[in-house]
Amino acid sequence: MPSWAYGNSGTRFRVFTQPGGPRNPFEKVSDAAEVHKYTGLANSIALHIPWDKVDSFAELKAHAEGLGLWLGTINSNTFQDEAYMLGSLAHSDPKVRQKAIDHHFECIDIMGETGSKDLKIWLADGTNYPGQDSLRKRQDYLGQSLAKIYERIGQDQRLVLEYKFFEPAFYHTDVPDWGTSLVQTLALGDRALVCLDTGHHAPNTNIEFIVMQLLRLGKLGSFDFNSRFYADDDLIVGAADPFQLFRIMYEVIQGGGLDEGSPVAFMLDQAHNVEAKIPAQIRSVLNVQEMTARALLVDNESLELAQMRGDIMAANDIFMDAFQTDVREELSQWRASRGLPADPMGAFRASGYAEKVSLDRVGGVQASWGA
Repeated sequence: MPSWAYGNSGTRFRVFTQPGGPRNPFEKVSDAAEVHKYTGLANSIALHIPWDKVDSFAELKAHAEGLGLWLGTINSNTFQDEAYMLGSLAHSDPKVRQKAIDHHFECIDIMGETGSKDLKIWLADGTNYPGQDSLRKRQDYLGQSLAKIYERIGQDQRLVLEYKFFEPAFYHTDVPDWGTSLVQTLALGDRALVCLDTGHHAPNTNIEFIVMQLLRLGKLGSFDFNSRFYADDDLIVGAADPFQLFRIMYEVIQGGGLDEGSPVAFMLDQAHNVEAKIPAQIRSVLNVQEMTARALLVDNESLELAQMRGDIMAANDIFMDAFQTDVREELSQWRASRGLPADPMGAFRASGYAEKVSLDRVGGVQASWGA
């Protein structure tokens, strides 16, 4: 789960507030614990630096562990400082690049304190106009910067490089696609992998093909699950296209991404604007679980036979039968058998937690996507 999902969020036009919003990382962790409490599936929370900086990460770690969570991926931030207007790790000025590198060194130090294994890098670097900067030099600068960061991570830690095909840069983005992320991470080493954000693709992109290919190459390090409609992303995963999520999870299963010891980390990356934060995260977790359960129902033996015969319609029928199977009752039974609420959303609403924090969290400044 992403810590930033629980703070106030918005668009470039406005950040909206909600009653009971967390005011610090400790309260974000408390909110995240509610999601795991009712789903039994989300026992890790990712942190964003500097948004989640605290005086003592040891205390934050103890707080999380006391609630049954552990501190996961550390996310860097090189898109809010004035110095980064024209780029960070790919900037033409070596002083700016070093500033960005030093920030990642700080993140690696925090990983040592929290026990986090992954450093995730997403860059807003890019240009708005042809000729604004050298595309070739920026790739070279990026590679040099990443190499310095990679040298600093521990032997049990990983660097995962996220990509996004546009925004905030509109002419070109320095890490726009999985190919660029793959090329840059291949140059670094085995502990550098690709992070696939399901919302960071052009319309109609076959995301499950990318999932398959990266798993096939052993370079899929992590997921950021969310949904998008026209552009941008960060909506509840599965909201735009549940069938796409099903297809993605099918390829994850076929590629061993859910096997014991799999290196693939599954994370939500969402910033909820108008919907309530905790229920939105609960819904996201349940959507991934449901589509995974459906994907596990594909009769692979029959599917392979149909494929070998070249029977297009039979193969598609087998695939669609699994997708159209209603697994909600079975998942409710699965939860009940483990002492979890059969209806996580209903149980959270009945718990009174939202009302309680609305009364308790009075005063101070609520956390938002920018702090």
